[in-house]
This record gives sequence, C-alpha cells and structure tokens, in this order.
Amino acid sequence: MGRAQGFSYGVHGDGTVVITHRGRTAATLRGGRAQRFLAEAESGDAQLVMARWTGSYKFGNERTAREHPRNRR
Repeated sequence: MGRAQGFSYGVHGDGTVVITHRGRTAATLRGGRAQRFLAEAESGDAQLVMARWTGSYKFGNERTAREHPRNRR
C-alpha cells in the first residue's frame, strides 16, 4: 500500500476534530473519539492514522485483484 497523503486535521474550540482530505471534509470527531484520535495522531504517522480513521485506506479494488487470473490458485 502506498503512503497516505493529502490529509489534514484541525481542532475547533469545543474540542471537535475535523479531518479533511484534499480540502474536503472526510470526518468529524467529537468527545472521546476526538481525544483518542488526537492521541494516536500525535504518537504515530498522522497521515496513516487519518486514512484509517476516515476509512480511506481501502478503495474497493481488493476483490478485483484477488479474482485476476494470475492471483487465482
């Protein structure tokens, strides 16, 4: 899998975290979920953490690749 890129996040005054991907809102986190996200993003690779939290790390081509003739067994 390639390295995730294009993600950013911002924290609003009320503790809400908004994750954007290429300028468009991908997720809004509040409360405990926002705190867990911030802790994880600060301790690891923030781009990969944001990709995982928004669900943008799988794009639906896994089944197609599995069914390709060279991958059948």
